[in-house]
Amino acid sequence: MSNHQRLISFDGTMNFRDLGGYQTANGQTVKWRKIYRSDSLSNLSANDLKKFKNLKITVDCDLRSDYEQQMAPDRIDDDIKYVDAHIYPDEGDIDKEVHPMNPIPQGDMLAGIYQHVILNVHSQQMFKRVLAELLVLPTDQALVFHCSAGKDRTGMSSAIILSLLGVDDETIIRDYLLTNQLYDFANEHQLPTDNDMGNFVAQMNLTKGDGPVMRTFLDTIQDGWGSITLFAEEQLGITKHEIQLLRKKYLDN
Repeated sequence: MSNHQRLISFDGTMNFRDLGGYQTANGQTVKWRKIYRSDSLSNLSANDLKKFKNLKITVDCDLRSDYEQQMAPDRIDDDIKYVDAHIYPDEGDIDKEVHPMNPIPQGDMLAGIYQHVILNVHSQQMFKRVLAELLVLPTDQALVFHCSAGKDRTGMSSAIILSLLGVDDETIIRDYLLTNQLYDFANEHQLPTDNDMGNFVAQMNLTKGDGPVMRTFLDTIQDGWGSITLFAEEQLGITKHEIQLLRKKYLDN
C-alpha cells in the first residue's frame, strides 16, 4: 500500500496535486514527488514554503498571463527558479495556428479554446518550456507548474506530460476531472479533509472519465499528428531522445 498522497494540502492552495502513481500502457508508473500541478501560488504561507522545501521543489513554471503574474505574483523563496510559461498568447505574442482542423461545434466554447491552444505557436512554445525544465531537472529535485485555478492551462500541460510518459487518455481525463470535485469545496469556502481527498482519489480510480473538453484536446493531437510523440517532435521540437529521457527520468521500472 503506497503512502504517497496525490492531493496535498497547503494553507494557500486548493488544487495542489502530485502527478505520480499513474500507470502507463507498458506497466510502468509515473514517479511520485517529482512533478506537481497546482492552482495559484500567490497566497502561500510560511508553513507552505517550508513544505515546498520538504518536497524539494526547486522550479516553479507559471502558466498564467503577464497580467495575472503582475497582479498576484507567486510567493516563493528566492532559491526556487521562476519560469514564465504563460500559455495563452498575450498581445504581441505570435498568434498563429499551425494545423487546420475542423472547428468545434458552436456552444462548446471551452473545447474550442483548448483546441486553439494546442494549435497555437506561442502556446506550443510554452509547453516546450515546461518540458525543457523537466529534461534538465536534477533527479533529486521536483518541479511545479500552475495557473490560477489549476484546471485549464494546468490541465492541458498535465495532459501533454502524462501522454508523453505513456499514460492513457482515460486516466488523463480522470485526473483532469478531479479539479471539479475539489472546487465544489471551494464554493462552500472550506477545505476538503484528508478523508475527502482519499475518497476523491478512490472515486477517480473507479469512475470512467467523461471529460469531453479534455477529450477534444487529446483528439486534436491524435487527429492532427497521429500521436503525442509526433506532435512533440514536429511542433514542440522535442526529439525522440529527449522523449526517452523524460520517460527514463520520470517512470519507475
